[in-house]
Formats: sequence, structure tokens, C-alpha cells
Amino acid sequence: MINLQISSKSSVFGAMKKRKPSEELEPNCFEILSEEIVFSILDCLDQNNHLDKKSFSLVCKSFHSIESRHRKTLKPLRSEHLTKVLKRYPNVIHLDLSLCPRITDGSLKATSVILNKTLKRIDLSRSMLFTHVGLSNLVGKCSNLVEIDLSNATELRDTAAAAIAEAKNLERLWLARCKGITDIGIGCIAVGCRKLRLINLKWCLGVGDLGVDLIAVKCKEIRSLDLSYLPITNKCLPSISNLQHLEDLVLEGCFAIDDDSLADLKQGCKSLQMLDMSSCKNVSHVGLSSLTSGNGRLQQLILAYGSPVTLALADSLQTLSTLQSIKLDGCRATCSGLKAIGNWCVSLREISLSKCMGVTDEGLSSLVTKHRDLRKLDITCCQQITHFSIAHITNSCTFLTSLRMESCVLVSKEAFVLIGQRCHFLEELDLTYNEIDDEGLKSISRCSKLSSLKLGICPNITDEGIAHIGKCCSKLVELDLYRSAGITDTGVLTIASGCPGLEMINIAYCHKITDSSFLSLSKCSKLNTLESRGCPLVTSFGLAAIAEGYKFVVYLGDGFGALVPCKNKLLTKHEYIALEGVDSWWPSSSIVGLWRANESEASGFLQVILATSAFGTLGSPWLCFSMERENVSGTLNQTQNAGSDSWKICKSLLEAS
Repeated sequence: MINLQISSKSSVFGAMKKRKPSEELEPNCFEILSEEIVFSILDCLDQNNHLDKKSFSLVCKSFHSIESRHRKTLKPLRSEHLTKVLKRYPNVIHLDLSLCPRITDGSLKATSVILNKTLKRIDLSRSMLFTHVGLSNLVGKCSNLVEIDLSNATELRDTAAAAIAEAKNLERLWLARCKGITDIGIGCIAVGCRKLRLINLKWCLGVGDLGVDLIAVKCKEIRSLDLSYLPITNKCLPSISNLQHLEDLVLEGCFAIDDDSLADLKQGCKSLQMLDMSSCKNVSHVGLSSLTSGNGRLQQLILAYGSPVTLALADSLQTLSTLQSIKLDGCRATCSGLKAIGNWCVSLREISLSKCMGVTDEGLSSLVTKHRDLRKLDITCCQQITHFSIAHITNSCTFLTSLRMESCVLVSKEAFVLIGQRCHFLEELDLTYNEIDDEGLKSISRCSKLSSLKLGICPNITDEGIAHIGKCCSKLVELDLYRSAGITDTGVLTIASGCPGLEMINIAYCHKITDSSFLSLSKCSKLNTLESRGCPLVTSFGLAAIAEGYKFVVYLGDGFGALVPCKNKLLTKHEYIALEGVDSWWPSSSIVGLWRANESEASGFLQVILATSAFGTLGSPWLCFSMERENVSGTLNQTQNAGSDSWKICKSLLEAS
């Protein structure tokens, strides 16, 4: 055997010696391409699928280097590797750290050193542990920063705001729920960041009239201003009215604002395009009339959970000649008010009446008959409407792209046939908790542009109706079948085979679902979210198929949970599969199967969290493991019995690794 190997090698070397110099290496076509051309090729790849770019970078050292220089957006998943990752991608413009909760001052310092010339946008909205020191380093060295998101940083104080004020080129700043920042801190930002175009101060309870007034006086370029739930009064409104470029103004939950306060805005805000005054209980049609008079650019008006929709309210708004969208969610509606809105000269493109009490067939039918150019209509929980309203909606608004009508319980099953017959442009349809049956689904399948379909708690639908959707709605991206008990493996198979772009499916509590559904869905290459709580017939074989087939992360929760990064990809905010709450105990072989299925391509760790009845009732012991290629560690907290299934699973996991 040894002699054969030597002989074989000798023949190979002999052949190599006989080669002519021109035949030694075949030319590489990529060598003649400039870096700009290769960048253009990478730009054509799906920006949401990082696997393609990673595959490209693994071809050779040259491609690895090119891909590193090409990457402009980065969303790390683990803060401990941040420095290493940033060194590989030195040209990043947008750094999203929202999935890294433990960002320290050291992390921000490293970021500022590596990306000091390129960084323009950073998202720290879910990060913590950093202070004003880290922010000072960041804004001091990254002079090109134009966008910072510090939402939810509840521990930050005015010293942090003073650090932010050093970002002289800052244009967009989010400080939502930064409750420790006061008027003093906002004043520093107003003085230092004169180029601000957007600032979000939602739930900044320490900010009052003084802080808002300073922003309005110093930052003349403001386009978007969110003051939701701030304890402001009419004192700061005159300054706001002087903002000549203001386009979006959000005053949601500003309870001290009343009709007299809005009178101060009457002469200003000429450029306003969107106004949100949701939950402003002290504002009536009188104040709205003074606010909207003379405004010739307002396109969207949000008055959710506010004044009743009466004839007086409708009359006060009829002068808004450019209005395209009005949202009245949660308001008490009257028939006369809806009819008056229907008589407006302007043709609305979006109307939202979600959870409005008092919406009847008479009022809604009159409204939609006049607004024939509607593209979006939300009548969620309008529980007094019937077949009569749906007939008028489908007859008048044939260009609808979005129809939400969850829990319209008096609408008969025959009405849903009309939707498919007349509204062929629908892209989003929410029929949760309705009487739709298979005939209705057969008709709706004519809406070939459907991308989102919600059929949760629809007991009358079966595989027969779902089959029509799978065959005709090939563009479907999201399907919700929550608690639709008539759905079986057959229906899921038709969806999996007929909808190649499927990204999300909810089959929770569809108790007839078995491993066959999981096998079918494992072939959907773009699927990133699967919810399957309460599917007792699913076993470890189905889970193994999911783990082996998916490129994304699998999350098994409630009854049993696991985070399994598959195909060199770790857990992200949106890319996960929720397989929650299977109402039976999962044997340790399930976990081992998940790990072994991904062992060859897993990129670092497997985290398993068990919170099942096997360990006791809610709040009882749980198991957390972190597995690394070279480091397997386990932590078992509050175990009731060292010889219990907890330890058996621990042993199985360690053996599998």
C-alpha cells in the first residue's frame, strides 16, 4: 500500500515536471476585475442573507479581504467579540449593537478607535453598562456621526447628554425612555447639536417645557419631533410653532395639552405633514379646528383614543385638503361622524377604526362609498358590522392593498367570498377570529399578490381551503394559523411547496400537526420564524429535521427551549424559529439530535434553556448551558435533585459535544 502511494506521487510529480510554464496555472478570471466591479457584484446579493457574503469571503484570501472592505453595515451578536469583528470590517458605516446588551465603556472606546473615520450611525437601543465616559470617547473620535439611538438607556444622566452634545454633526437622536435626562441635559444637546433634524424624547419624564423650548429655539432644522408622554404645557408650543421645517410632530399622551394650548400653534407649523395627538384627553374638536386651520400640507392625522368621532369633529377637519390618512383607533364613533367624514372633499387612502365602539353598517358603508381610492382599511374589533358593510367595502374600494378585520364576529361566511371576487390587489389580509370557511379561502386565493394572511382562531377552515392558498398565492411571506384546529400536515405541505418565499408561519395549537409538517417546512429556505406551541404530536424527529434543514436559529421555548445557531449564523433579533410550548416532556435525545445535526457547521455555541414541568411548576429550576468548540461549560441553578433528568440531560449534552 505504501509503495502504491509513492508510485502515485511520483507519477504526479513527473507529470508536473513535463508541464509547460504556460500550463502550470490556469488564469483566474477575477484577477482582471477591479475592486469596484467586485463591490458592485456584492451589492447585487440579498442584503438580508449574510450567508451569501460569508460564502463569498470563504473562497480565498483575496475574496475574504474584499468582502471585509465592502461591508458597510454590521449587527454583532456577542459583545465579547466586538473588537475582533470590527478589525475585520474597518469600513463599517452603520453599527447596530441592539443585540449586544452588555456594551461597556471599553467597547465604545474600541469602536471609536477602529471606526473613527467611517462610523456614521450607531444603535445602542438595547445596550447597557456604558456611561458618559464611553459616549464621550465615541463622539469625540467619530466626528462623522450623524445618528445615535440611545433608547431605553434609563441609567444615563445629564452628563451623558453633555457628552452627546459634542457630536456637532449629529442629525438624528433617539432618547426614548431615558428617564434620567432632564432639561439641563437637553439644553446641552440643543446648544451643541445645531444640525439635529430628528429627536425622539418619548417617555423622558425629566424633560419639560424648558428643554423642549431650548430644542425648538436652537435646532432650527428639526423635521421630526416626538414629545410623547412628556409633562409639557402650552409654554413650549409657541417655540414649536416657529419651526419652519417641522414635518412630523408627536404629542401622544401629553395630558396637559388642551384646546387653549393648541391655539398657540394656529399661526405656525405650516410645513407639518404628520400630527399624532393620540390619548390627548383634553383636546376636543375646538382645539383641532384651531390647529388645522390654514395647514395646507398635513397628510396624516392620528387621533387614537381621544375625542369621540362626532359630526363636530368631522366638520373641524374637513378643511384639510391634503389629508390622506386618518387613524381614529379606540375612539367612540357615531354614525353622523362617520357620514360626515365620508362627505369630505378629500379622497382618503387610509382609514383606521380599530377597536372603535359604535361603528355600524350604516356609518361604515357611507364612509367607504365616498372614499373609493382607499388602499388601507382597519376595522379590527368593529363587532357590530355585518355582511352589509363588507359588500360595500368590496364594491367601492377595489384597490385595497391592506384589509384588517380581526374579530368582526357578525360577518357571515358568505361575505368573505366577496373579498376574493372584488379586491384582487390585496397584499395584507387579517381575518383572525372570523367565520371564514374553505369557500371563502378559495375565493381569496384569487388575490395572487397576498404576502401576509392571518387566519388565527378560524375553526371553519381546513386543509382544502389552505390548499387553494398554497397553489395560488405564491408570494405569501407570512401565514398565521394559530388555533385553527382543522389544519393538518396536508395543509402545511401545500403551503411549504407552493410558497417558496415563506418567512413566517404560526401553527401554534394546531393539535393535528406532526413531524411531517416540520419535514415539509424544513425545505423552505427563507423561513425564519416558526411558532408551534401546543403541538403534542411533534417529536424529536421533527425537531431534528428543522435543526438540520434551517440556515437560521432555532428557538424552542415554554415546554422546552434551545438556541441553536445553524449554518455559521448566530441568533439575531428577527431570525429565529419559535417552537414554543410543546405540551409534553422532551427526552434528552432531542437536544442531542439538535446539536449533532448542526455540529459540523455550528459557529460557536449551543445554549439550551429548559423550563418544563419536568423540573417543577412555573418559576422552578432551569438549566442553562453554553457550548463552545473548545470550551463546554454548564450551569444548573436551583436543582431539586442532583440525580434528576436535569443532570441526565447535562451528561447527554456534554457527551454530544
